Amino acid sequence: MNMADFSRTELLIGTDALKRLKQTKVAIAGLGGVGSYAAEALVRAGIGSFILVDFDTVGATNINRQLLATQDSIGKVKTELMRERILSINPAAEVLCHQVFLDSENRSELLANADFIIDAIDSLGPKIGLLEELAKTERRFISVMGAGNRLDPSKLHLAPLKKSENCPLARRVRKFLRRRGVKGDFPCIYSSELPIFPAMEIESESELTIERGRQRQVIGSISYLPAIMGMMAAAWVIREVVQRDALQ
Repeated sequence: MNMADFSRTELLIGTDALKRLKQTKVAIAGLGGVGSYAAEALVRAGIGSFILVDFDTVGATNINRQLLATQDSIGKVKTELMRERILSINPAAEVLCHQVFLDSENRSELLANADFIIDAIDSLGPKIGLLEELAKTERRFISVMGAGNRLDPSKLHLAPLKKSENCPLARRVRKFLRRRGVKGDFPCIYSSELPIFPAMEIESESELTIERGRQRQVIGSISYLPAIMGMMAAAWVIREVVQRDALQ
């Protein structure tokens, strides 16, 4: 079995930091345009263990922005495609796949052993449920907000959710989390670019249950913005391991 060569990374961060990356387990919830590129950046940086959660298969409309989407992969399971890609980069990586819809009945168990969690879910109800649980249980995580309806990568930011602006998804997430007693102090990736088209507003808690592909607004997207946001989330995880863990 060929071993992945992380020598260039080791030159940058040092032997001890590279070892910490190899010992870190990251869970990624959602393997679309954001989550797939986050996983790509993590495995190429030397993260050694993954938990992949996504219930979906690749569709034709994914081709414009998702790493896993090609003409040959349409109809295939995203978690398995990502596992194959991770192992093709680093055969020594450990990859656990869950082709499920992450919800209140399974998320505690599925994410229990993760050192870090990346929330790359684009459905509002499941996203809020996940973030509420992660915040209240004081997990180490980052959330990625809306990538659609925008074109300008210079307007992307890493900041606490409570400081986000001009992002309709972040505004809704803040609102519903606040109702559930969550302050929004956790890190997120968001765009301050005003959306090109207005998004449908969701006001009531009951509307959060209308998910799993039903009655969801379809919005436009571009190839690079979800990818950059996913890599920014991966960068946060990597820097947390390399920098913060070195001080402990």
